[in-house]
Amino acid sequence: MNSTAIAAQGELHHQYFLGLQLMVAVEESREVVFDWMFELFRRQHEAKFLSSFTKLGLDGLPHAVACAKYHVLSNSVGGVLVEYMAESDSKAWVRFRYPRWMYAGPAICGIPAQASRGFLLGWYAQNGVSLKNPRLGFVCVSEDLTGQFGLCGYFKEYDYALAAEERLVFAPDEPVPGFSPDAQPSPPDNEWNPERLAKASRNYAVEYVRNGISALTAVVGQQRAEALGQRAARLIGLQHYPVMARQVAGMDGGPLHAAEFLAAMLEGMGDTCEIERHADGSATVVQIGLRIVRGLQSPLRESLLHCWVELWRGAIYSHRAFMQLDCAVADVDILRWTIRSSRQ
Repeated sequence: MNSTAIAAQGELHHQYFLGLQLMVAVEESREVVFDWMFELFRRQHEAKFLSSFTKLGLDGLPHAVACAKYHVLSNSVGGVLVEYMAESDSKAWVRFRYPRWMYAGPAICGIPAQASRGFLLGWYAQNGVSLKNPRLGFVCVSEDLTGQFGLCGYFKEYDYALAAEERLVFAPDEPVPGFSPDAQPSPPDNEWNPERLAKASRNYAVEYVRNGISALTAVVGQQRAEALGQRAARLIGLQHYPVMARQVAGMDGGPLHAAEFLAAMLEGMGDTCEIERHADGSATVVQIGLRIVRGLQSPLRESLLHCWVELWRGAIYSHRAFMQLDCAVADVDILRWTIRSSRQ
């Protein structure tokens, strides 16, 4: 598998997630932003948190320490820089450094603070519940979107059971301990070789898109989620095509060149692609595998595909030559992408 295409897919889906956040922030209320981020991060938490403990070598550690190390290790897999500082077995800090992956570039200026509150409550406040430790909570001392010094706080194990509203509290004046490079955790080498890390970084971004569309559907309904997801996808495809083309040596030509670009990118998902040339000058890419919807059931599977196709329609429309892209489902895990010349 082409490592460049794998990285290109990771970057594309990261851009799509950023664009979708901005689209929702502009089009919907701040309450919807909060509900969406809460739903997204609660889903991510329930799917990934406990199941990753063994893979990351965290079994048997004190819960506050394990949770802090988890956030350093799991985020580093996606290329997100987080630092770890432990004061004791019952108090361990995490500090996200810049640039923030969640709000990369100028996007950080367009996301309301409700997004941060939603994901803190959706994930961080749930750690103790998932670990069946009612004494474990999270204390947030700084947030990005409120203009402080960035996301930072600590997991703390109290000497009493916490009420639901005590699992996440804010203490903005509390000093942060110094950073020690020697104390930073690293994943077990036998589990995380370079090839697996590259794929994991791509999957990290892809999962945010998969779960993001699913969570948005739960909050605003299928029709509205698809409308927002499709428009954001089309715009990101249009905007990001030149970057993708450089990454996979794509040519800004006609249907065959566009098909070669599309096949190269889709293979970065781990799918298999074949190109069919047609006598009328059009070309078809047959994509087999469909990692993007792997394991999903209807109707979410169809909703995600409806949005995801628009990424590639935008990319094809970004070419200098005017072309049309049609996508047909040939089988449960096969798509046929046909590209032909068209007039404006």
